[in-house]
Amino acid sequence: MPMNGQQKYGPGNPHPLSTMKTELVWEGKYDEYGNRREVDISGSAMPMQKIETIDEPRSRLESQGKLFNAKKAHTDDFRNRLIWGDNKLVMASLLKEFRGKIDLIYIDPPFDVGADFTMDIPVGDEKETIEKDQSTLEMVAYSDMWGKGTDSYLHMMRERLILMRELLSETGSIYVHCDWRVNHHLRQVLEEVFSRDNFLNEVIWGYFSFKRKTAKKFPQKHDDIISYRKSKTHFTWHTQFKPHSDKYLERWKTDKNGRRYRDDVNPTAGGTRIIYLDDVEGDIVDSVWDDIPPVNPQALERVDYPTQKPEALLERIIKASSNEGDLVADFFCGSGTTGAVAEKLGRRWIMSDLGRFAIHTSRKRMIEIQRDAHSSNKPYRAFDVYNLGRYERQWWQKERLNGADEEHRRVVLEFFKAEVLTKTPSPLLHGKKSGDFCHVDGIDSIFTREEAKEVAKAVQQAGGKECYCLAWEFEMDLRLATAALEKEFGVKLKLIPIPREIMEKNRKEPPPFLEMAVLEAEPVYRGESKERTVDIKITRFMPSLSEVPSKELEALKERAIKSGMDFIDFWAVDFEWEPGKPFNHHWQDYRTRKDRSLKTVSDSTHKYEKKGKYTACVKVVDTFGCDTSVTVEITI
Repeated sequence: MPMNGQQKYGPGNPHPLSTMKTELVWEGKYDEYGNRREVDISGSAMPMQKIETIDEPRSRLESQGKLFNAKKAHTDDFRNRLIWGDNKLVMASLLKEFRGKIDLIYIDPPFDVGADFTMDIPVGDEKETIEKDQSTLEMVAYSDMWGKGTDSYLHMMRERLILMRELLSETGSIYVHCDWRVNHHLRQVLEEVFSRDNFLNEVIWGYFSFKRKTAKKFPQKHDDIISYRKSKTHFTWHTQFKPHSDKYLERWKTDKNGRRYRDDVNPTAGGTRIIYLDDVEGDIVDSVWDDIPPVNPQALERVDYPTQKPEALLERIIKASSNEGDLVADFFCGSGTTGAVAEKLGRRWIMSDLGRFAIHTSRKRMIEIQRDAHSSNKPYRAFDVYNLGRYERQWWQKERLNGADEEHRRVVLEFFKAEVLTKTPSPLLHGKKSGDFCHVDGIDSIFTREEAKEVAKAVQQAGGKECYCLAWEFEMDLRLATAALEKEFGVKLKLIPIPREIMEKNRKEPPPFLEMAVLEAEPVYRGESKERTVDIKITRFMPSLSEVPSKELEALKERAIKSGMDFIDFWAVDFEWEPGKPFNHHWQDYRTRKDRSLKTVSDSTHKYEKKGKYTACVKVVDTFGCDTSVTVEITI
């Protein structure tokens, strides 16, 4: 035994480090006992709430009493899905139905550690823009993603890539869009999840970039797209071609009939043959793509989303690695380019994003595609919008509040200038302001329909009529649920987003607490008796300004009060709304980049078959992507 008492390592007793295989390791990949952390799929799966059904041409025509041939208009019965929520939870929730059924995944995840998520968005009829901040949900997600630098980013990506592998079919492929900042790291994570043998390509997408003479390095002008297949033996692949270059075309002659040709020497046959250009498919697309420009400011496809990718880029990927009718998914969908191209190419699609603005942008884009397809007599698929918004604010809970939810509620109520209830009639009622109850939602949750119902019950039992519901985030379409609850329990729930500013260190002055958007509408009757039709008029709208940067808030508050209609980006009507059922788009109008005008009265001319009382629902989405709804009573 060696004198220092240490074990002697050598050929017969190799040191543990000498037998380790190459592996990318980061903080959080292994637990305290050295076990690799696995993805908690069962704990992450959550039920999804279908909040909208969108079949624009069908709803519009049937609302007007016109015939609609569903069999002729629809490609098939599959309904595409647009899902709002954390994609880890979304994918875990999709596994039960779609494990091994997605044929192609394209993702363009955030890869800029210093990214600025504010964006300029248009408002009103003129060419005016205002700045939009990221939502609290996006802010926390981004903090979690980059909180520990590369370590937390890789941990986040590995978990999601594992879920994507489970969702991919045996013939499926995945394409990951990135750049020089994370390329080398993502390549190794992908290799670990999908194996080195399943690597397909590292595509270089070269594009125009403005070059400065003062730059002290070669200017960056390309992104990377890394692709892997699920299975080594079987995968979908179609060779792609692009038009011949001018240099290549110079080598061709023209015959007397105007056909371009050239002589081709065949050494095996010992002779020459004539090849005609129109018999050659084109240049085979290789791994350097320098023929697809980014989305330019005047492009028809442009939707003014900061990370929007050109449709031609997705068209090449989708055509190469999927067949018509295949299922394509994008879990960082942004502006919805993947779904837009998939729909045009006859593929089915699933898209998700954590940002409300991304979901809103994608919804508008897909409705426009439905309209265009129907007007061109082309088949299309309907789609549904789902709600799965939940994100944990554990970082704030642990760092500032020592994990105590009660302390969190005390801080929120103090900033809200409300009295903290020491003796409360219900654990759901935490404070009082101006005689009304206050409910403060938990740090790690989103205020949902189910919670709203329980709060309304508690307020009713305590003899109250109104309650301020303060939460970090609200389920989409929650206004519809609160309208129904007001009828059922006689209790009005006022939805107030908690301002992110209360998380600032040493903050003492209360930031503004702004109620969710104010919306009022009324019916417009036309005609008499059997010919009577109904439309809806928006009479008042004031947006929620919770995602406006503080420096612009005061100026915009005054503008919002004076001309709130300018902040409407999209609105729709469900003329036959019923509590508990998804919102059905019978009619909608929205602003586009080219056309900033907006109707304030619908022109659906909706007909009801029988006399009686009906409830219509009006949904408005403002320029920030935040939705609000109101019900309108109609008598025929």
